[in-house]
Amino acid sequence: MTITLTHKEDLELWAEAKLNSQQNPESNEFLFQIPKQLGTGYVRSIEVYPHLWLSILDYKYHDNVQIKTLDCDHPLEFCVFLSGIETENYGGQLDKKHTLISGSGVQRGMIFEAQKSQRFVGVGIGMQPELLGKFFPTKDGEMMPELYLLAKGNDWQTLLYPQITPTVKGVVEQIINCSYTGVMKRMYLQVKALEMIASQLAPIITDQGGLRSQPRFRAGTVERIYQAREILLSRLGNPPSLLELAQQVGVSDRTLQRGFQRLFGATVFGYLTDRRMERAKRWLQEGDRTVLEVAIMTGYSNPTHFSAAFKRQFGISPSQCLLGKKSVWR
Repeated sequence: MTITLTHKEDLELWAEAKLNSQQNPESNEFLFQIPKQLGTGYVRSIEVYPHLWLSILDYKYHDNVQIKTLDCDHPLEFCVFLSGIETENYGGQLDKKHTLISGSGVQRGMIFEAQKSQRFVGVGIGMQPELLGKFFPTKDGEMMPELYLLAKGNDWQTLLYPQITPTVKGVVEQIINCSYTGVMKRMYLQVKALEMIASQLAPIITDQGGLRSQPRFRAGTVERIYQAREILLSRLGNPPSLLELAQQVGVSDRTLQRGFQRLFGATVFGYLTDRRMERAKRWLQEGDRTVLEVAIMTGYSNPTHFSAAFKRQFGISPSQCLLGKKSVWR
């Protein structure tokens, strides 16, 4: 069974849950039980810095949950899951291998999906984008130009799904396992929240502050590479060639390859294949399409090639996935 909610209905459920929340006035900390109609567990939120909220989550859903949103204003958010998978209909996936940076600006209408029986454990940070100018300033005290893509104002927001690193994972584990109380807890979590943000932004920020030692891209190149990623995600079934994609965003094919390797940990083709297979897996698990239909929808005209690519990715055949068998290594 799948519970489908509009964005308004989801907000109303959480507003009701917040009425029954536990609050610690001294630390400005709140404990919200997940809406009982959806599942069990909690979200613990604390304002560790003015207008910067850190949330620690641990919950399960009773049923599959689908949330449909409309175009809306969105703050700047960072999120890391140690377990659990959340997908969105443009191909993005937040899981134990991929973190999320949800830039401020206008969020497109989207469909978010999460499956029942998974335990969602992780950390989220919500903040005003202006704080980036305080935490990562230029010599003139302004926001670093490399971070403008995360502060879009009235323009469409930027959504990024960087691969998780051992550093990011370690910081999140330290946040979840924090044993301090009172003022020391707030101070500790403030430092760790900034460390988590810096670690997630490391591939974007240039060599200022020693956050990245690799050669820097020219101004605007990082945003063009993310634009290329969005084009690729919107055309998984009929993707442009590497050269076409590079020309569309105004970089060389060599720069595009290098950018994908640095920012997403894969070649353009490797990234395309991973996203295709993740989408195909989801369609097969839904159970209302044949293997051939999924192969064609994923962009494979030859079902044999599709089956071989799927098995390399997940360790089982598409037919076995359709029948409900879990993957060998996922």
